[in-house]
Amino acid sequence: MNGQSARIVRDGGVYRISGPITMDNVEGLLQEGRRLFQDGQVTVDLAAVEEADSSALSLLLQWMRDGSGQGRRMLFANLPTGLQSLAGLYGIDDLFASPTATND
Repeated sequence: MNGQSARIVRDGGVYRISGPITMDNVEGLLQEGRRLFQDGQVTVDLAAVEEADSSALSLLLQWMRDGSGQGRRMLFANLPTGLQSLAGLYGIDDLFASPTATND
């Protein structure tokens, strides 16, 4: 266990995750996301994720399943390279296409 915890912070219309996403904290992040993500479209920025294992990919997939069941669209920005590689290995990288920036 690395002793660090991850945080989800809302910054305007984006939820930013910082810190590690590992087996040690993924359940807490799952529950926190379920509590926070209420909009019809949710963008999660992973640029500040310091460490991620395969449980991080499972977390994102579960948030997508949860959102789909509630009519919510989940978008993920700035996936760490390791997660991009895992998604490609599993053949699900198309689920994590980066959202296109807009000037709304």
